[in-house]
Amino acid sequence: MEAPIRTLLVDDEQSVLRAFRYCLEQAGHRVAAATDATQAEGLVQHEVFDICFLDLRLGDVSGLDLLPKLRQAAPWMKIIMVTGHSSIDTALEAMRAGAADYLVKPCSNEQLRQAASKQILVRRMEQRLEALENDSNETPYIDEMESRNPQMCKVQQTLRQVADTDVTVLILGESGTGKGVAARAIHQCSPRAKGNFVTVSCPSLSAELLESDLFGHRKGAFTGATENKLGRVDQAEGGTLFLDEVGDVPLALQPKLLRFIQDREYERVGDPTTHRANVRIVAATNHNLPEMVKAGRFREDLLYRLNVISLHMPALRERGEDLQMLAERFLLRFARSYRRPARGFTKAAVDAIQRYPWPGNIRELQNVIERAVILCPTQEVDINLLSIPGGKAPDTRPVIGDPLSLDEIERAHIRGVLAISSSLDAAAHTLGIDVSTLYRKRKQYAL
Repeated sequence: MEAPIRTLLVDDEQSVLRAFRYCLEQAGHRVAAATDATQAEGLVQHEVFDICFLDLRLGDVSGLDLLPKLRQAAPWMKIIMVTGHSSIDTALEAMRAGAADYLVKPCSNEQLRQAASKQILVRRMEQRLEALENDSNETPYIDEMESRNPQMCKVQQTLRQVADTDVTVLILGESGTGKGVAARAIHQCSPRAKGNFVTVSCPSLSAELLESDLFGHRKGAFTGATENKLGRVDQAEGGTLFLDEVGDVPLALQPKLLRFIQDREYERVGDPTTHRANVRIVAATNHNLPEMVKAGRFREDLLYRLNVISLHMPALRERGEDLQMLAERFLLRFARSYRRPARGFTKAAVDAIQRYPWPGNIRELQNVIERAVILCPTQEVDINLLSIPGGKAPDTRPVIGDPLSLDEIERAHIRGVLAISSSLDAAAHTLGIDVSTLYRKRKQYAL
């Protein structure tokens, strides 16, 4: 269900437009055409295009003059200059002005399609990188949900049944129970698996900023909106949009979210044009939404739209049969990552893991095991390394003086802050760095 390629043709010759349109539509493009600069600027202001074929001569106007205006309005769009007057100087000037490629008329249908394919490949790669920044990867998340617990097995069964549909799924459960893993598993088991998985962190922004983050905005829509910006919905086109902690969506934004979920239609902030989205919606919350409806903090009709299929993730304290398996999985993962000797647990450590109620659920278990593996000098993690009640040293987190490298301490600290933060912005604020630096650190440490 990959999104169609959205292509803009700008040429003052109707015969050229007809020929290009026919060729590209046969190749699966969704094509719009403009015959002059004003019409082209208007289309780019109100629609999103992946690529643009721009004629060098538009009557009395030069395509080179229009090119920077189109790039400012839509910096993501790949512009291919087209001209019947070939010269190396013109080609170089076009490339310096921001053109992605250069095509000489008359050109064959094959040349046209190849030029388009080359640029759409670049565009799709950029979109995938954007999705990677939202923590998307190719991990088989359904394997992460392996369980011997009957309730979790039922969750897995339902997940597989609904994954190959486009039905909206609401994932319920306490913080740290693996709702995000379940959402990614739905995406990876669906026909949309080759598309992007894009997360919207609902608690992290005000209503106005969340609307912009979700739907995008037009230049000048508000203070600081210095250029057109695509939203998470555009990034998820053809894939899955995950509304994390949807119970925290501000009441003022809930009617627009309801309309989007119901009709897949939306407007960008500052832009009256209605757009349609081809996305699958998965949402998650640790709130009791029916109680929020009674309290007037969540719309009942929005709850009905979200709760078509629901999955309830059990708390870790209800999954005693899974505790040792999960702990051993994390131990081996971190031992490989940190190149540590740990390969298992002592009986005392296993008993302590089984007794502890894990109020922070899987996220807490993961953090405890990571710390223990980092500090373990032998092949067995003993009880004294578990920073939980029942362990010997609950407050022996990595500190200056431990036999660790600075990178190891930084990695553990960043992971710990991420685990307790509601969003990347919040984690970056706690760490005293900007979000772009946090992205780089996450990539550096494979977090």
